[in-house]
Amino acid sequence: MERPVLARTRCSTNAGKFTCETADCGTGQVACNGNGAVPPASLVEINIAANGGMDYYDVSLVDGFNLPVSVATKGGTGDCKASSCPANVNAVCPAELQVKGSDGSVLACKSACTAFNQPQYCCTGAFNTPETCPPTNYSRIFEQQCSQAYSYAYDDKNSTFTCSGAPDYVITFCP
Repeated sequence: MERPVLARTRCSTNAGKFTCETADCGTGQVACNGNGAVPPASLVEINIAANGGMDYYDVSLVDGFNLPVSVATKGGTGDCKASSCPANVNAVCPAELQVKGSDGSVLACKSACTAFNQPQYCCTGAFNTPETCPPTNYSRIFEQQCSQAYSYAYDDKNSTFTCSGAPDYVITFCP
């Protein structure tokens, strides 16, 4: 069972509808009710195994970045390392990927896939394998800032973390 946790910013309620300037769910409610968020959004993804098996978890910037975030286990056996993106990627985000607020500040940094919707950035079509979809100059920016986070679809080598039987996970925004 995968449970993504969204980093959402500048949220407010207006006329009974809950909205966020980044990672809005589009439901008008605080809960996303299984809906994904509008990218860009920093994500924590946790795939909890049944019967105390191996859990898989990560920090993902595949849909872009809006807020530093980390995830750590409480208990469990095995490697059980924390995964983190503590840097402010917005500070180094290229102009073509920036999402700006009404005050002109950079609120989020789109992934190249979100910004350009091209197969070579989205790892789709002829680019749908690890061999045909290597890191790009854009994904390398995310990787340089947050080496433990997924920066593109096939960034598995240092971005997937495992733990068996962890009773709890601690997610920290702006670690």
